Amino acid sequence: MTLSQQRRQEEKERRREEIVDAAERVIEAKGFEAAKMEEIARDARVSRALVYTYFKDKTDLYLAICERALRLLRERFEAAAAAEARGIDQVMAIGRSYISFAQESPFRFAALARFEGHPLADTAPGSTEHDVLCVGRRVHEVTVKALLAGMADGSVRKDIGDPMLTAITLWGLTHGVIQLAQTKASLITDEGFGLQQFLDYSMEFGLRSLRA
Repeated sequence: MTLSQQRRQEEKERRREEIVDAAERVIEAKGFEAAKMEEIARDARVSRALVYTYFKDKTDLYLAICERALRLLRERFEAAAAAEARGIDQVMAIGRSYISFAQESPFRFAALARFEGHPLADTAPGSTEHDVLCVGRRVHEVTVKALLAGMADGSVRKDIGDPMLTAITLWGLTHGVIQLAQTKASLITDEGFGLQQFLDYSMEFGLRSLRA
């Protein structure tokens, strides 16, 4: 690749990221259904036609938001796990990191929740949906690495079964607990439990089946 080709590629990637930035702002402010591609183009200071050059429709653009969210989440998981020595503590740190992510980035968590709730459509290699799934698998691989480390150091049971299946199950449990804390907070507090107490108990409950 020549220097000029490299610069064109960098400019293309920069412009794509700016459009995703604008989409996050507009969709967070107005909601997915109400947000218009024209408004996203205006916020990004580009033409509507250029937005469609990068993304075939609003759903495709929304998937790009999910892909970004998962990349950021993976970075958080890796940092959380790296701060702990034992595998079981790494798994706990990853779970707490996901809770913090949801609290600090509610829009991105909601985007991922929307993605998790919709049926898969175009998962062919090269599609945005396929890219999201690939990044999502790399997120789970961080938990898999922690589980394997725990099995090696004796902090995680060796009979947990397939580590990837375990990682996906932990993801589902944690994701559901976070959604309950967000949408059914009054139900939990009316029973006399604090939200943090509920979250802490859920994390500990999930780890009981893993501890050696």
